[in-house]
Amino acid sequence: MTAGLTDSIKAGRDELQAQLLAVFDRSTKTAPASESVLNSLLGASSYACENGGKRIRPILAQAAASAVSIGDADKPAVHSTSIALELIHTYSLIHDDLPAMDDDDMRRGKPSLHRAYDEATAILVGDGLQARAFELLADAPDLTAEQKVRMIRVLAKASGMEGMVGGQYIDIQAVDSQMTLEELRAMHMLKTGALIRASLALGGIAANATEAQLAALDKYGCHIGLAFQVVDDILDVEGNTETLGKTQGKDAEANKPTYVKLLGLDGAKAEAQHLLQSALDALSGFGESADQLRELARYIVERDR
Repeated sequence: MTAGLTDSIKAGRDELQAQLLAVFDRSTKTAPASESVLNSLLGASSYACENGGKRIRPILAQAAASAVSIGDADKPAVHSTSIALELIHTYSLIHDDLPAMDDDDMRRGKPSLHRAYDEATAILVGDGLQARAFELLADAPDLTAEQKVRMIRVLAKASGMEGMVGGQYIDIQAVDSQMTLEELRAMHMLKTGALIRASLALGGIAANATEAQLAALDKYGCHIGLAFQVVDDILDVEGNTETLGKTQGKDAEANKPTYVKLLGLDGAKAEAQHLLQSALDALSGFGESADQLRELARYIVERDR
């Protein structure tokens, strides 16, 4: 698995990075006595967001908007949506790394936020990023009130007990237990897949997608969401800490159920390819406007980190 991001996807990621950091490039509006303290919190927030990452979820939102209507990926509303998605994803990683969760000291090749600062700061930064994400959606320009409410509802559900939070809870409870393949898929449809599906939905809604287009994007998202986790499980076995930017072998050490444990390494790789083809098939109703989504699907399955 050695595929890298295409030039167009890299360009989108680099642009997003600048927009993301701009969220924290402002003075607080508090009294002077509190300003320096809260600026330190903004610094910790910036640390969590500035250290790279694949930015898959915001790029998926932009690609979904473009698939619906070429050029819509450049709409300010889509930019706000993309940043909101990355803030939610980053918040989830910060909390996942905490000692009470996955207890990981490395994230994206740097010390996890609770290691670089402390646990209380990490918890508060995560909380702040989540709140800021919904603020950005509420303030997104050029969207109707109906679009904003729908997008906020989609993202809230994907982030909560019927999404990432629920999936993470099941994952924690699954340590040292046996899971069927169907149970494992159900868990990752929440933990990993929910936000990926939401990314596609938000991009589509911002671009005024039809219900049929949203259904096709969701079907694509179901397949690549699972593929993302299958590949993560493969890389936990075959990857290395330096390339991955996080501790390799962590799932095996924690005795968590994985696709590799249930299917074997070759079986997991075959499953990833099957999911890739299913994702590509889901886009059959789109023309060239969905090519970036096709590129992203291939990247997700063929990546090495």
